[in-house]
Amino acid sequence: MCGAEQNRRKRLLSRFVALPALFSLQYASLRCAVLAQAIAWALPLTVVFAAGAAVATDAAVAADAADAADAAVATDAADADPPNIVIVLADDMGFSDIGCYGGEIQTPSLDHLAEEGVRFTHFYNAGRCCPTRASLLTGLYPHQAGVGNMIRDQHLPGYRGQLNRDCVTMAEVLKTAGYYTAAIGKWHLTRDDHPGDAAADRSSWPLQRGFDFFYGTLPGGGSYYNPKGLTRGNDPARAEGDFYYTDSISREASAVVDRAAAMHKPLFLYVAYTAPHWPLHAPEEDVARYRKTYAKGWDRLRAERYQRMVDMGLIEPQWKLSPRDHRVPAWEDTPQKDWQIERMAVYAAQIDRMDRGIGQIVEALNRTHQMDNTLFIFLADNGGCSEIISPRPVPADHPEAKFGNLPGVMPGSDETFASYGIGWANLSNTPFRKYKTLQFEGGTASPLIVHWPVGIAAERNGSLVDESAHLIDLMATAVDVSGATYPQTVGDQSIQPMEGISLTPALTGRSLQRDAPLYFEHIGHRAVRDLRWKLVCRGPYAPWELYDMQADRTEVKDLAAEQPERVRQMVAAWDRWASRVRAKPWPHTPTRKPSKQKK
Repeated sequence: MCGAEQNRRKRLLSRFVALPALFSLQYASLRCAVLAQAIAWALPLTVVFAAGAAVATDAAVAADAADAADAAVATDAADADPPNIVIVLADDMGFSDIGCYGGEIQTPSLDHLAEEGVRFTHFYNAGRCCPTRASLLTGLYPHQAGVGNMIRDQHLPGYRGQLNRDCVTMAEVLKTAGYYTAAIGKWHLTRDDHPGDAAADRSSWPLQRGFDFFYGTLPGGGSYYNPKGLTRGNDPARAEGDFYYTDSISREASAVVDRAAAMHKPLFLYVAYTAPHWPLHAPEEDVARYRKTYAKGWDRLRAERYQRMVDMGLIEPQWKLSPRDHRVPAWEDTPQKDWQIERMAVYAAQIDRMDRGIGQIVEALNRTHQMDNTLFIFLADNGGCSEIISPRPVPADHPEAKFGNLPGVMPGSDETFASYGIGWANLSNTPFRKYKTLQFEGGTASPLIVHWPVGIAAERNGSLVDESAHLIDLMATAVDVSGATYPQTVGDQSIQPMEGISLTPALTGRSLQRDAPLYFEHIGHRAVRDLRWKLVCRGPYAPWELYDMQADRTEVKDLAAEQPERVRQMVAAWDRWASRVRAKPWPHTPTRKPSKQKK
């Protein structure tokens, strides 16, 4: 017996010894299969033990068994049967909106996944939709994938506006390991996003980047009732009947689960909801459930969320609740309260509806007996969005005749096109400062729920992971658990190596052992985050700010003036990173001309 085969059998034996920790799995058939395989493959080892030989091997197996009893190691589970990988992405949702992160919005599906999985408290996205999607799907920083900004070609390597050819997507990698791959929902990674244009460059469309199936929208945000750029495969699709985009995404994703099960292939499913991105569109029956809740106003609700988050262990009590945004009045002084309440009620209804759709996907996985061995991940692409949609005149027959944030015009129906505003975005990002696009915690901190019964021991259910993690880690995690090989080349094209690390140790209660800081850049907003410190600035010409993330994760007390040497070192590290990953040169920061002095 070769050494590799012996080690494999030892790992299976250790899993057999640790079966009490695995008996929480829902489906007995899967447990029995693992048990039968473990016993069958362990028999040669037990004969050796009975003969009194290989004492050292016996000790090693016992040590492995002890490790397995602590946690069901994700990579060992993947050895037996590659898991499905389902990644669900919310759009423009704040860190604390959902129930299991302290919010008052009803999200029982996500809460249940958190109760039976783990939640990360220091997970980071790229601060805006396109860069986040590029990073998530490639395991690189967004500039390395060519999407350092949005989908406009700025004629620099890091800013081409669509995925380049020296990166690979998660779908392209997982296909090599036999996965069926599907993308459902918002794509937003191509400059040419009109499916009806026969001359469109399709090289950065889902089917051309490794996905077997695509249904969704190629552009970014739009109507939930009649979205632009709706596509099936490479062809235009129509929003027909009683159409609501969130529900359509959920149905298509559930159908993909059934399809993969019938094919007897492992599944990679990427579900990118547009909820709760503006415009504020939601059915009246969903909105009605939240009007009373948001009549409390943003001040009281921020305080309530903050206390729940402290009680849940999501944040440390020494981290102060950041002040209300200076542009936002106290709730008691806010005019047009009914209109303000309606805005947040519609926003909450969008998340509520998404959560029910996620429940449908989970139900499909359960119905097809796949949930136990599905690595299910939920996150958001950036923090709450403070963007204001200015009113503008539109023709009377325009489908969105009431366009913009018009005080007194209640959002929700298909004739409106509005956002929820700064005050409610401030609530969404509780307890943090700032919003989408900026690299403060309010812009880049994301909830991350990971659920995988085969890979997470039952005693870890509901636990929190407090180590820093990032989008770049998701590719490394997928490669780790799937058994796929990340390529060095594709044809004659060299491929950039992955930037991240696998998150599987954190699923078993072990340290990630991250040995490099995390870096951020978007349109001149920059940050560096190491184990303790975060250096951040707002805009290409703003001063750097320094925060002690152990004492002050809400970024209230700037220590830059007190520690200039630390600032200098971290700025130098950021500059080296920016040059390496194509964040520099910047297309959005022309050389500032010196101001003329008045005589």
